[in-house]
Amino acid sequence: MHVRTALLLLALPFTLHAEETTDDGYAQIERLTRAIELVRQNYVNGDDVTYEKLVNSALEGMLEGLDPHCQFLYPEAIADLQRSTDPIGTNDAVGLTLSLKRGQLTALTVREDGAAATAGILPGDILLTIDGRTTADLGTAEAIRLLDGAPGSTLALDLRRPTTGEVLQLEVTRQVAHTVTVKDPLLLHDAPEIGYVRLTEFESDTVPALQNALDQLESQGMKALILDLRNNPGGYLHTAVAVLGEFLPPETLVLTTEGRVPSQNPPPYRTAIDSKPREYPIAVLVNHGSASASEIVAAALQDLKRAVVIGETTFGKGSVQTILPLDDGSGSGVRLTTAKYYTPAKKVIHENGVEPNIIATLTPADEKALLRFHTKNALRDSTPQELATLPDRQLTRAADVLKGLLAMDTKKE
Repeated sequence: MHVRTALLLLALPFTLHAEETTDDGYAQIERLTRAIELVRQNYVNGDDVTYEKLVNSALEGMLEGLDPHCQFLYPEAIADLQRSTDPIGTNDAVGLTLSLKRGQLTALTVREDGAAATAGILPGDILLTIDGRTTADLGTAEAIRLLDGAPGSTLALDLRRPTTGEVLQLEVTRQVAHTVTVKDPLLLHDAPEIGYVRLTEFESDTVPALQNALDQLESQGMKALILDLRNNPGGYLHTAVAVLGEFLPPETLVLTTEGRVPSQNPPPYRTAIDSKPREYPIAVLVNHGSASASEIVAAALQDLKRAVVIGETTFGKGSVQTILPLDDGSGSGVRLTTAKYYTPAKKVIHENGVEPNIIATLTPADEKALLRFHTKNALRDSTPQELATLPDRQLTRAADVLKGLLAMDTKKE
């Protein structure tokens, strides 16, 4: 072992806990150090094997091996994440939410009013290169940073579409984000007693906009609601809890957070003490692009028997990430999963997702048509007649379920 490296590693402040006595930390660190020295002495390009570069690469691999949301963070990535509320990775200039799926940088959701949707990118597309740089060695935070840029500037993307196998080369023109999170409040064309509203994200202005939309629909005679959370990547947790307060009694437990150290767990999340719930039947639409805060809303309404969840199993992002600086003077750090969310029924969302009460799927062609429809109408709300023309079996199934529930209520009267 190189003496200098050995001394540096032995000086690291770590403790072996009783549960780890069979895992010899010193022996494994020595093993890593020997590998570093072998690379330094034998790799063909000597300029590429500085200690800093090799250790950074080792840290990247170590964190990525834990789960898709853990990352080694360079200083610029830490700054980006500290400004962001979404641990999956969202870029507003392009309108993409990215996640690592099976080690591949994947478009989780494509914001309908964003540049990526205009360029033709679809949820599920795998990013291969960003402005010529391969994504094979990129984490989510670094990819989000590369996507960023001034409005009006262009970006070259190579991507692969798993549904067809085709490889596409697209040019995206970055733009200023104008996100509207509450969309298409309307009564269904063929069932005017059933309302519909779509939440695209959970932001600071979502709750008042949702309240206004619901008040409007109720004044028009709405007796049941379809809440569409498809392709909603999440957002603020406190907004998700406030949305639940629109439909659940005051002080209802909707979420708990549990990590390895019980004393560090925050109090359970509950609806507000002064919430005034709306009591009509609800159907919630979800799909593989519903993640994080949208999963929390769907799971709580499902567990508490407040809504029927319809669609496809959700993404499975139900964990808490904490940014921890290394405090070594480099400005770098790690993003580490430190806790998991638990639904009211103590189900784990993380890596499992929310399984609908009723499975209803769309074909890739139907999903593409739906995104194109929303992209075309990004600057305005859709009309009931327009919504009725879509090949949307999930929406149709939700309407049928609510029609049945309303018919049962009528019979009881």
